[in-house]
Amino acid sequence: MQQQKGSGSEVEVTWEDQLNINKFGRLNNRFHELEDEIKIAKENNESLEDASNELILSDEDIVRFQIGEIFAHMPREQVESKLEIMKENSSKELEKLEEEKESVLAQMAHLKKVLYGKFKDSINLEED
Repeated sequence: MQQQKGSGSEVEVTWEDQLNINKFGRLNNRFHELEDEIKIAKENNESLEDASNELILSDEDIVRFQIGEIFAHMPREQVESKLEIMKENSSKELEKLEEEKESVLAQMAHLKKVLYGKFKDSINLEED
């Protein structure tokens, strides 16, 4: 395979270059998946926070708590502790996703530097 440079000279695409291009593509796909997962995790955090706030405003000792597709009547204190655990887990998951996103962005930046260093304007790694 050969790539054309803007000046008319040819740049050979090595196996390593092809691997880097493929890796960049996989990382880019993972980046978009992570953005979607982060959006869902943030919405989940907001829902849990809203539920916690509603529970604070409620004056009932027994509240309905959704488990899967059913609602169970549970003591308020038990629901409060369960909500706190769920909020902690959700926050940890969101943090983990954010860290992975940063790692993916760093790897993509490195690959861009390597690939643009060799191919210059012959390759486009930017999204339109």
